[in-house]
Amino acid sequence: TAKYKKIGMFCLRNLTFQEYRKKLVEYDDLKNKVDAYEEFYGVKQKNQDFEFCYGTVISRDAADAYDSFVLNTGSGDGVEIGDPVIYGEYVVGIVKKVNFSTCVVYTLLDPRVNIGALESGTREYGYVSGDSSLYKNGLCKLSGLDASTSVVGGGVVCTSGAGGVFPDGLLIGQVKAVHNDDVSSGFYAEIKPFAEFSKISDVFVITSFEGQGEE
Repeated sequence: TAKYKKIGMFCLRNLTFQEYRKKLVEYDDLKNKVDAYEEFYGVKQKNQDFEFCYGTVISRDAADAYDSFVLNTGSGDGVEIGDPVIYGEYVVGIVKKVNFSTCVVYTLLDPRVNIGALESGTREYGYVSGDSSLYKNGLCKLSGLDASTSVVGGGVVCTSGAGGVFPDGLLIGQVKAVHNDDVSSGFYAEIKPFAEFSKISDVFVITSFEGQGEE
């Protein structure tokens, strides 16, 4: 063992700075990929029908307030518009634009994203979307709650499977507060997503699941 350690140290000392930096980048990339697969492993074990592809964030739009990003995976990998994007069991967002080798993902903070959802404790249904008045605080919105809602702060919101966009049972976020909806006679809940969109570097796109596309 000592012999191999000496050989390894000799090899490192003889790497150029550029080579050494490349090795570090390769190591970081591999570590991120392993971490992402570990987070996803439990989800795959519980959902054998899922087909998916791994993607790495290659760019972000600094001008986009909703934390959208571009992945290095596209139609050539089976990705289509409307495919759900997750990190482990946490919902990240939806694929909204695709070309052959890349795709654009809109996160839960984006008002253009709508996902069938329910609060796990009360089993009350609604839909989660971004909101232009909440995104600055990193929040999204669970709309469609009745005036008699029992949803309270601390509740957990997950996907319901309604609409066939997302499979059911994936975690979206935690209820922070419940308010009257000025637009309707119902209520809505402010949701803090579990996924930290600005820190995500690797995700999975679910390209197929049982019930996908079913209304």
